[in-house]
Amino acid sequence: MDVILLERIAKLGQMGEVVRVRDGYARNFLLTKGKALRATKENRAKFDKMKAQLEARNLELRSEAEAVGAKLQGVSVVLIRQAGESGQLYGSVSTRDIADSLTAAGFSVGRQQIVLNHPIKTIGLHSIPVSLHGDVEVTITANVARSAEEAERLARGDELRTRRDEDEEIAAEQAAERAVLAELDEGEEEA
Repeated sequence: MDVILLERIAKLGQMGEVVRVRDGYARNFLLTKGKALRATKENRAKFDKMKAQLEARNLELRSEAEAVGAKLQGVSVVLIRQAGESGQLYGSVSTRDIADSLTAAGFSVGRQQIVLNHPIKTIGLHSIPVSLHGDVEVTITANVARSAEEAERLARGDELRTRRDEDEEIAAEQAAERAVLAELDEGEEEA
């Protein structure tokens, strides 16, 4: 189905472009959300009349998004989750969790605006893009930790040691001690 875009849509096109999309995407999303019109002669004429209003509204929304983006850029939210000793979460952090944390911090961000390319399933600091407008995208940091103290250590840049790391370090020390003892035993046998 051919549609006329009423706003910029990422990976699809700019405002005013006529693009071909799948029928379901057009019917279920673009047309129902008011982001596009069917590409008919009547709608093309309607768009030409509305173009100045749409561009003015788009500039207004973009300036508002840039103002919010300036405040939101670099914000860090702390998410406390249960995790195993290896740092693997017992679930995952969703866009809803991040949006709720940003709302609690005083920002009005919807979960649709948060771009998670892959689920967050480990503790640590994660950079997350937030799309405030088609042309405005900022990056926030999600600090996922098991406790508030651990979140503070992560924010300072301290390296978290998991039990597996400690076990590997102890095993390496024991192997080094055995190697030294083996060399000493060989030296005593030769003498």
